[in-house]
Amino acid sequence: MIEGGFDPASLAQSWPKPSTPRPIVTFGAGSIVGDAHFPAYRKAGFPIAGLYDPDHARAEKLATQWGVTAFRSAEEAAAVKGAIFDLATPPSRHADVLKSLPDGAVALIQKPMGSNLTEATTILEICRAKKLQAAVNFQLRFAPMMLALKDAIAKGWLGEIVDFDAWLALATPWELWEFLLKAPRVEIAMHSIHYLDLIRQFLGDPQGVHAKTLGHPNHAVAQTRTSAILCYGNTVRCALSINHDHKFGRRHQACEFRICGTEGAAYLKLGLNLDYPRGEPDVLEIYPKGGTDWVAVPLAGEWFPDAFVGRMANVQRFAAGEDATLISPVEDAWSTMALVEAAYQSSAAPATPIAERP
Repeated sequence: MIEGGFDPASLAQSWPKPSTPRPIVTFGAGSIVGDAHFPAYRKAGFPIAGLYDPDHARAEKLATQWGVTAFRSAEEAAAVKGAIFDLATPPSRHADVLKSLPDGAVALIQKPMGSNLTEATTILEICRAKKLQAAVNFQLRFAPMMLALKDAIAKGWLGEIVDFDAWLALATPWELWEFLLKAPRVEIAMHSIHYLDLIRQFLGDPQGVHAKTLGHPNHAVAQTRTSAILCYGNTVRCALSINHDHKFGRRHQACEFRICGTEGAAYLKLGLNLDYPRGEPDVLEIYPKGGTDWVAVPLAGEWFPDAFVGRMANVQRFAAGEDATLISPVEDAWSTMALVEAAYQSSAAPATPIAERP
């Protein structure tokens, strides 16, 4: 279907593959590796050399499932020549792993870039000192629906973006990630960071942020609900409403973005988060410039695992000189971490008081 000259099939949804992929060495054997990293790399035909985890029994179990090597030490893993080092480690462990890598190595660091901005700055300094070619795994940028949306915006089908709404009301199984259950920062640092990073890609850096993030009386996870407004002056409105405790059945749950431009609009459903990790199909619909109705964009893949394919493909191609730009390098990712830090500072600050009746 073509609406007003808009052809949804023409939108880019994937990243070019490297001509000669390098072997991948993964640090970490958590659920994200088996659920997303390895399925994506195997799907793309990227060679997996092996993985290392301090819990060797867990590493061996995952390595056996995928037919790869379970390295016995970080030093053994870091010694694989020509490897792309894939850090699927908790944020507080990133710095130590990066220090163990050879100078000039190529690395993909799981988000967030440290537990806070201080750790992010340390990671940035390590990467600079060791001349590491390092990016942060903000893979939502590479999801087929987001690549298609970016292409539609670049081609002018929405006009100038003036509204960005993120609305989540769902039930997230935080128990899948043990290290998060006692973490001091959870919702913004581990989840909504994806959305903040994506917004930066589409709208640039905001002037500031108003935010409130909090937990829920039914559990002990630090924060699972967030409201935030990103300030972009007097033309663009950007708001996020996030509730991971909407545990009242699927009927009124939601995980969606509404993005409006001066001449068109887009609607996205991020299906993965609904019934995670099984998820539902992603959805992208566009009301294009000059059109008269919404047009569904047929998607050639999902956030998991396809975004991880594109993310790694860019790292591989940049290392080989086939891509001129490394997407989400540590220099840029630090700015996403600065936005996260500002959101937590805003949440901790007192609200503007309301005048009392005279």
